[in-house]
Amino acid sequence: MRNLSLLTDLYQLTMGQGYFDEGRHEQIAVFDVFFRPNKTITYSVAAGMEQAAEYLENLRFSADDLAYLKSLGIFTAPYLDYLESLRFTGDAYSVREGEIVFPYEPIFTVKAPMIQAQLVETALLTLINHQTLIASKSVKICAAAGGGVMEFGLRRAQGADAGVYGARAAIIGGCVGTSNVYAGKLFGVPVSGTMAHSWVMNFPSELEAFRAYARSFPENCLLLVDTYDTLRSGVPNAIAVFRELRERGYEPKGIRLDSGDLAYLSKKARAALDEAGFPQAKICASGDLDEYSIRSLKEQGAKIDIWGVGTKLITSADMPALGGVYKLAAVYEGDREIPKIKLSDTAEKITNPGLKEVYRLYDNQTGKAIADYIVRAGERIDESKPLELVHPSDGWKRMTAKNFSARNLRETLIRSGKRVAPAPPLGEIAAYFQKEYARFWAEYKRQDLPHIYKVDLSPALLSLKREMVEALGKGV
Repeated sequence: MRNLSLLTDLYQLTMGQGYFDEGRHEQIAVFDVFFRPNKTITYSVAAGMEQAAEYLENLRFSADDLAYLKSLGIFTAPYLDYLESLRFTGDAYSVREGEIVFPYEPIFTVKAPMIQAQLVETALLTLINHQTLIASKSVKICAAAGGGVMEFGLRRAQGADAGVYGARAAIIGGCVGTSNVYAGKLFGVPVSGTMAHSWVMNFPSELEAFRAYARSFPENCLLLVDTYDTLRSGVPNAIAVFRELRERGYEPKGIRLDSGDLAYLSKKARAALDEAGFPQAKICASGDLDEYSIRSLKEQGAKIDIWGVGTKLITSADMPALGGVYKLAAVYEGDREIPKIKLSDTAEKITNPGLKEVYRLYDNQTGKAIADYIVRAGERIDESKPLELVHPSDGWKRMTAKNFSARNLRETLIRSGKRVAPAPPLGEIAAYFQKEYARFWAEYKRQDLPHIYKVDLSPALLSLKREMVEALGKGV
């Protein structure tokens, strides 16, 4: 893995110098990663935790790193000597990758000496924010399509890493494969791709281009039919080549549409393929697709089997940043926790103090998720008794959970600087997401005006928060 220790903002390092000077650099601190709600996103799919764990395990400043920091002329020699031997020795608690998560829930928590916990802020946010964003966009697109979505976004991603790890996140969120060969190798996921328009244009005729491709790939012949005229030449020429393939003992994979009126063209192409005796031939569509255009195409009766989605998936075009934050929740004096809270004139930006856990409550009759419950660390939920849930700010919004089971969403990812368990394969993570996604009612997952899922605080956590807000509001 690359050394990412300098993948940080300068102020993390300057704060580290300050903590070092004040003798507070070894004080244990707790920081939470979470995101806030907005109009575009009501839930997310957690991703990037594996890369975050790799980063923490490999945290170290090389000789070149230290030489560069020294050249800035703002850090002391004792501090740079300290950084030379710095390693991550703390703990990290995280939800599983592929977990559905909601605003304000701590999805990743670092408990470590202050200087370590502070230095890793920026890198953790960029690793988790990006993949969580793309996984969440992928879910929406795959839900609109009903399956069969391929990630085609590498060439439009904001850089190589965004393309590679965006492909990984897209698989977690439901895509069945990617065009990204490097991601396919790294993560062991299916890769797919056939030809570009330049292939067709490089031959004297479209028919000759199709025949040449069929000669090279008789068992995987999927032809791009919109280079010149989809219905007057592309589809007829594809059918001619498909007949020749069949005579040689092969069956075609199908055709791809990349432009034009995809609903109209796919219906006409489907009819032509069926009439010619190729009902099994798939129709793949690509070209600036997203969940909105896919849903519209399906409502128009488009005959599309496979969706190639690129730009608007890999860039999460309608919401280009998740906005996850990393906030101090507690410090320790010995074994005594001292909760910390950030106040704001905006109620939504007031943080939840202390080390916490997140439980998901499931209805025992339906198996469906009914609410999430954020508690102080060490609190236990008695599943044998009804549990009253109260909205954190609108106290009149209440419900009582009965006949339920509770599951702690978080687990120890790193203990004393080392992974607790090996990372699961990407396919296992994607399967976990699908299993948990099915446990949510459709009303919470719909694209338009989704029902708001309940995320409440335990009375102990809510009481602590209110006490701290009141005390700090008085200038304490």
